[in-house]
Amino acid sequence: MTDQSHGASADTEPAPTRPLRPSLMRGWRRKCPKCGAGPLMASYLKVRDTCTVCGEELHHHRADDGPAYLTILIVGHLMAPAIIWAFTTFRPDPMVLASIFAVGCVGLSLFLLPRLKGMIVAFQWAKGMHGFGASGSA
Repeated sequence: MTDQSHGASADTEPAPTRPLRPSLMRGWRRKCPKCGAGPLMASYLKVRDTCTVCGEELHHHRADDGPAYLTILIVGHLMAPAIIWAFTTFRPDPMVLASIFAVGCVGLSLFLLPRLKGMIVAFQWAKGMHGFGASGSA
């Protein structure tokens, strides 16, 4: 009897072991998760197909809506209590409060979105997801 009962075949190799924390930090800085030197993004949210420094293929990523969901989650959890605190403590005019916090929400969202996308791409690279494991480079 073969060992195929566990779902593993002889011609598949396990995904490479890559360090998660350094990869995530490189992704936060919008750098290549492999070398940490090359830029990860070609523009604000467009991920490069390959790293310009080490040549690592990055086109495998599937970030999709994950960065947007995480951005909304973080901004909402930071700004909602801050709005309540500011309103109960200072009692500003509602238009002033809305204007200040609208600018704050947009600014924080624009800051977090590319960094969270970089972290998601780096996470996928470190875990060998979506074709990142096929290269075998650690």
